Amino acid sequence: MLNSRKQQLEAFNRLLDIMDDLREKCPWDKKQTLESLRHLTIEEVYELGDAILDNDLEELKKELGDVLLHIVFYAKIGSEKKAFDIADIANAISDKLIDRHPHIYGDVSVENEEEVKQNWEKLKLKEGKKSVLEGVPRSLPALVKANRIQDKVAGVGFDWEEPHQVWEKVQEELNELNEEIKNGNQDDIEKEFGDVLFSMINYARFIKVNPENALERTNKKFINRFQYLEQKAKEAGKELSDMSLAEMDVFWNESKTYFK
Repeated sequence: MLNSRKQQLEAFNRLLDIMDDLREKCPWDKKQTLESLRHLTIEEVYELGDAILDNDLEELKKELGDVLLHIVFYAKIGSEKKAFDIADIANAISDKLIDRHPHIYGDVSVENEEEVKQNWEKLKLKEGKKSVLEGVPRSLPALVKANRIQDKVAGVGFDWEEPHQVWEKVQEELNELNEEIKNGNQDDIEKEFGDVLFSMINYARFIKVNPENALERTNKKFINRFQYLEQKAKEAGKELSDMSLAEMDVFWNESKTYFK
């Protein structure tokens, strides 16, 4: 049974109290700074992403707790600096949500999700941003960044109209890559390969596939299949380095039955 709103607030207040205790009494927690927590927070978010892809709700609950702890930790440090506290954080995001949803809290009408996204980008420009791309973090992994760039420019109408147009662009970029491979200039090959990836990521958006999730699912599938191959080779008393590709393919093809 889910907790009541009162119980939820009590639980959150308990976490705030624990954070106060840790910051005061724990040698490790006392030493942490905004900078020292940064890489740990990034790691926690990736672990959260793994739990989501695995559809492991019990693990998801734990990883969400870890991320929430980091938010509370940053808020505690912010309060010590007299810059902000958890209330400021909650109020800031609440104000932003109200401002960015005039179709809920104002008199704007929208027909669908796409219009909501377009209004969102227009509102951000009115808030003083000089470019719709300012909201794309510089440190994002390249694949995720490409997806966010394309999503944001599409929000202001810079986009293809039909999926087949994007697929034709993919084919065009592949042809250009093949030409550069024939020419043998490594720098140009890398540029064209990047164009192919960028166009494929764009196509993924049109067919409603998240490219990061899709690639990570394939990564997990490959890992599972390869580890199956390693296990079967071990059971047969063989080292992979001593096996032929044909021998490894037997176990690899078996693995496809279990990991699809």
